[in-house]
Amino acid sequence: MKDILTHPLEPDVLHQLTQAAALKKLPLAKLISLFENRSSGAAQQRHNIIRHILDHPADFTGKGAVIGFTGTPGAGKSSLIAELCKILTANNTLRVAVLAIDPSSQQSGGSILGDRTRMRSGNKSKNLFFRSQASNLELGGVTHNTFQATRLLRHLFDLIIIETVGIGQSEIDIQYMSDHTFLLMQPLAGDQIQFMKAGIMEIPDSFVVNKCDEERLARTSYHMLRASLKQSKLIVLNAKDDFKNAAKDNIFLTSATKQKGTHELAEFIESLLPTNKAASRDIDWFYLGKSIADQYGKFGTSIMDQHKDEIASRTTYEEKLVLTLAAIVQQVK
Repeated sequence: MKDILTHPLEPDVLHQLTQAAALKKLPLAKLISLFENRSSGAAQQRHNIIRHILDHPADFTGKGAVIGFTGTPGAGKSSLIAELCKILTANNTLRVAVLAIDPSSQQSGGSILGDRTRMRSGNKSKNLFFRSQASNLELGGVTHNTFQATRLLRHLFDLIIIETVGIGQSEIDIQYMSDHTFLLMQPLAGDQIQFMKAGIMEIPDSFVVNKCDEERLARTSYHMLRASLKQSKLIVLNAKDDFKNAAKDNIFLTSATKQKGTHELAEFIESLLPTNKAASRDIDWFYLGKSIADQYGKFGTSIMDQHKDEIASRTTYEEKLVLTLAAIVQQVK
């Protein structure tokens, strides 16, 4: 089966990529728009760009760690992420990109993209980049566009923070895209834990109880969450139940408005960064499977499974997609 051909980058695209590597925001935004474009021509350009990046590793030094923040609406995800970005980029050594997913209207299909209004970190460092994305009515909490943008950003930034739409029980796709997932909750949400645990409670690596402005509130929220987690055996807890050492249980108690617990959380996030460029997580297979299932159903995914080793051996997502489609066409014939 024939692979997609690789072509040299056009001069204007190469210039944009060079500027994006220097964290120039306009060229970077244009390239992300190209990665979000679903036309066949854009797919060829995406493939060419990724191949160029992989062939010139010294020019694209992002460590590429992906951190996911998910949680119910109103938990304070945007405000907390803004505070964390202020801390993480304070010394201008860490390059941070934020992808914020905003829900789309069921009626018009439009999206306000309002997370930007709550992301005023006060830090104008070029090392911080923010991008809003609409959910496009896709289920899962993140979108195919988020996946595509992350493919580029992981080569340019050390840390990519993904903020999902406000979730309920089924929006769990963030676990396939991130290296570490945080679930944000509001204080005293313990009575909702058993209701939520069948879905979203099973995917996070760490928990954040935000809006803990008072010690009493933080203490109560920690004990309620810890008791629910201990009962459901979702994470391994320390023997000692002490809210002042909650972080040892991967439970963080924060207040974005009063800057409580935010430095501790930022230090933990920094500890998750690899010492060198992270190996790309194999999220291509998950999103390839979703795309093929949407178009061809179980027939298409069964063909994928039959050619799994050959498809997985290809470098770029576009190569995997072309090979999968060729296998489906061949099977139909």
